[in-house]
Amino acid sequence: MTIKPSTALRNNYPQISCLARKTGEPIFITNKGEADGVYMSIEAYESREKELEHRAAILAAEAARLAGAPTYTQEELDAKVEAVLSEE
Repeated sequence: MTIKPSTALRNNYPQISCLARKTGEPIFITNKGEADGVYMSIEAYESREKELEHRAAILAAEAARLAGAPTYTQEELDAKVEAVLSEE
């Protein structure tokens, strides 16, 4: 975990940006010794957002399954796909 004061972000932005891209980790920014924000590269941010979206989809699917939504085996899904493709 990297922690930098807000003055480093203001005075040394290129180095902070490079560090964030190089490590792929967020950099915690402090102001007067207190946690104030987080800086991360756009690549790390987009990766994190994709992971959160994926987890939300899995959670929604599991909630639907627990609520009684129908489930299918891989073989059943393969047969359904094959049936749809053969109709075309």
